Amino acid sequence: MKRFALIVLAVAPLCAFNAPAVCAQPFPMIDQLAQKVVQKYQNSSCQQLAEERSQPRAPRGEMEQRAIAVLRSDQQMRMEFINRVAAPVANKLFECGLIP
Repeated sequence: MKRFALIVLAVAPLCAFNAPAVCAQPFPMIDQLAQKVVQKYQNSSCQQLAEERSQPRAPRGEMEQRAIAVLRSDQQMRMEFINRVAAPVANKLFECGLIP
């Protein structure tokens, strides 16, 4: 999640100067975060995902907690994030037999 903060810090000044390629999306930091989540699932094997799900959940890092807090407080951001990750993650879990 430290990358998340770095991405936000890198993108914010570009948006301030109206860089069209960077600011074309309403939530550029959500784009990066969603891409990271989707890549994690796409690059993981079914065995890796099954092992991760069977392990007890480790405490969340500070940046992850902040990202979750932002998603909980901003409905539009949350909707954008879920719209980007739901289908790829659900498809991978279905292919792996981890959801019915």
